Amino acid sequence: MTRADWEKSYVSAESALRDAGVENADLLKLEEVRVRFMGRKGALTELLKSLKDLSIEDKRELGPKAQGLKASFDALIDARKAALEDAGDAAALEKDAIDLTLPAIRPPKGRLHPLTTTLHEIARTFQLMGYSWAEGPFVEDERHNFSALNIPEGHPARDSHDTFYLQGLPLLLRTHTSTVQIHTMESIRPPLRVVCPGRAFRHEQIDATHSAIFHQVEGLVVDENIGLADLKGHLQTLLQKLLGASTKTRFRPSYFPFTEPSTEVDVKCFFCPGTGCAACKHTGWIEILGAGVVNPAVFKAAGYDEQKWSGFAFGVGVERVAMLLHGVPDIRAFYTNDLKFLKQFDENLL
Repeated sequence: MTRADWEKSYVSAESALRDAGVENADLLKLEEVRVRFMGRKGALTELLKSLKDLSIEDKRELGPKAQGLKASFDALIDARKAALEDAGDAAALEKDAIDLTLPAIRPPKGRLHPLTTTLHEIARTFQLMGYSWAEGPFVEDERHNFSALNIPEGHPARDSHDTFYLQGLPLLLRTHTSTVQIHTMESIRPPLRVVCPGRAFRHEQIDATHSAIFHQVEGLVVDENIGLADLKGHLQTLLQKLLGASTKTRFRPSYFPFTEPSTEVDVKCFFCPGTGCAACKHTGWIEILGAGVVNPAVFKAAGYDEQKWSGFAFGVGVERVAMLLHGVPDIRAFYTNDLKFLKQFDENLL
């Protein structure tokens, strides 16, 4: 190719570029123009490739000219593409315009579990009655869980079918929060009034009213001349505060090694008119707590003068109170993590 032929091709490419209409092309048309000029056989591609046929002197003079034309073409393409993309973004923003003056969407809030709120309400009620709050470890030794509570060697409660023992260690998961009462009496001298909320563990057969993991609120009062009448007054106050003034209760004689005399307290079943159902095991009553006057042997184990001091203790089942408060007939519903079930408790919003 001669210089004259090359210059003629240059003028033709330059003219074609001016007439390509890059300034008004859409993205599809813009790509067609780019391929027509810079594709494998495009006009500018062929012009640049043909420089190899010219003399060295012509290459030095015409090469920058060809590169300048290519740079101009690239700038036109890039500018038009940027303008088209900006216009597309602006159109999308206008279509999905957000009014920044509107209130933000509130993120969903977490809820306190109904067992948590029930436990807190029980503990709060006792605190209003002058009780202090105490907590203790989940893992205990046999002394605090059994011996100091007057539960003798060989008692069925110590068997592995009732208690979770830690393998290879003389320790166990506490079977009641009465262990906290022993810790408290070992560290505080009477008189005292303490409530001990927390989780407990027993090797229970799981059914509508029993679970292997459950919550208790234990209470202990130690003073001079404290007896069963005081215990009944405190428990009646609690149950009427929690379940309503019309709540029907009954106190049944029972036996616990750490109290004497002992009683179990039942409330009238909320789920049936006393005729019996699965929740009350067809008795018409639901056991809600155990209580009694503290056995002098427990005072002696804690270093208290059993001749001077007396008191009472009780243990409230949190799950059973929650069942009554919220009309839940099966204790297992609290542990399934069913969001549809848990979302009912809107009053528990954090």
